[in-house]
Formats: sequence, C-alpha cells, structure tokens
Amino acid sequence: MKYAIVVNTKDTETVWNALRFASAAISRGHKAAIFLMGPAVEIESIGDEKFNVKKLLGRFIELGGEALSCGTCLRLRTMEASEACPVSTMDELVRLTEDADRIVTFG
Repeated sequence: MKYAIVVNTKDTETVWNALRFASAAISRGHKAAIFLMGPAVEIESIGDEKFNVKKLLGRFIELGGEALSCGTCLRLRTMEASEACPVSTMDELVRLTEDADRIVTFG
C-alpha cells in the first residue's frame, strides 16, 4: 500500500506522531511519502527532548521514506530546502495523492 502523508503544522507532538506513523507504515512493508506544507516546512528546527523530531525524521529517511517540502511555503519563510526534505511543488503533491492508496493528514 502507498501512503501520502500531508503535514501542515509545526506542533511538535503532531509532527512526531506523523513521522511515527510513516515509519511504522514502511516497517510493515508499505511505501510512505510525507509532504510538508505551511509551518511544517520548519520540521528540522522543531522538537525537544520528549519529542525528538529530528531523530525520527532521520529514521524515516533511512527506512526509505520520502519527505518533500512545499517550495512556496519555504519561500514565504525565506528558508531553503534541506537534503532530508527537498523542495517540491503542488504538482508533486497532486501526483503523490493520485498514486496513493491512502491519504493521511496531520495538522
């Protein structure tokens, strides 16, 4: 099964749970792609000792997951894409959702 996971928040616990879900899906033999939009493009600067978002993001990528950042949302925040979360577009989000068997949203 293919999951398209859309994250549209920088709430630490919500992002942490999205990454946990995505990693669990891959661990169960599914494919998962995360599309970060709005405040979620700040994913690499959020987290704390209780909710280690950066560590889970790394695990998700190591498992073969794909994380994409909305280019417009990055520009609005004068941010650059990262290696872990490259820049993407709404066209790519449309493609992800067209190809997905399930779409899950967080935030």
